Amino acid sequence: MGNKRYLNFQGYSFMMPALLAILFFTIVPVVYAFFMMFYKVDILSGARTFIGLDNFRKIFEDPKFWASFTNTFRYVLVVVPIQTMIAMALAALLNSKINFSRGFLMIMFIPTLTSSSAMTLIFMWLFNNNGLMANVIEQLFGTKVEFLTNPSLVLTVIMAMNIFSTVPHFMVVFLSGLQDIPESLYEAASLDGANSFKKFLHVTVPQLMPITFYVITMGLVGCFQIFDQAFILSGGTGGPQNSTLTFSLYIYQLAFTSNDMGRATALAFVLGTIIFAVTYIVNKLLKADEVNG
Repeated sequence: MGNKRYLNFQGYSFMMPALLAILFFTIVPVVYAFFMMFYKVDILSGARTFIGLDNFRKIFEDPKFWASFTNTFRYVLVVVPIQTMIAMALAALLNSKINFSRGFLMIMFIPTLTSSSAMTLIFMWLFNNNGLMANVIEQLFGTKVEFLTNPSLVLTVIMAMNIFSTVPHFMVVFLSGLQDIPESLYEAASLDGANSFKKFLHVTVPQLMPITFYVITMGLVGCFQIFDQAFILSGGTGGPQNSTLTFSLYIYQLAFTSNDMGRATALAFVLGTIIFAVTYIVNKLLKADEVNG
């Protein structure tokens, strides 16, 4: 009995630094933010005034909230499915009997190794009014396209950048899942007369469902929390015409531009609720826990 207590004490001792870090840097801030939602807080003076649910009323009445809501959901609905499908297809290609050179594989991983800030600057250079893409389109079609100043196109640039930079990472995740699929399933499908496409559709895709759920979940969380690309590209304004304003950027503006930490924490709570609800719905639709036993 004494030995068991000693082992338990030893285990908790090793865990204590991590537990304290989680307590002070995660749990305490979350609890404190929960109470701040009901106050009008000026971060400069530190003054707090209890206003109940008024922060939520102000948020839902603000046109910038609905702009950030529309932009973020557009971003999620485009980026998550495309990056998931491309990553799965590339993983299946790499897992096939085709031999790829090491140089090609290394080039594929460069976007993942590049920081998002550097990637944003590269895409700003490519898509600015005198950038490579604008010049190529003008040479080919005789039309000048202004990607970064056109409210209809600038969010598309951020979408393309995110897909380009996240696909290699998710491809590796899918590749690890493909390695665990029993070869006997493909042999059985071959005996039933299935071609390569049918094997992929009826064997690979169902067997990868738990991995797909993980990839979609991580993609959803990352896309809903997009901040740095929109901040750098718009200079923190969310422009032009709020076309790059996302939830996280709007939270930043409320907290550090408007000095209203109460509304910022209320919006953060709304964002957290949306992420939880969407993830729950995706889990129910994919039924990932019912696949592979």
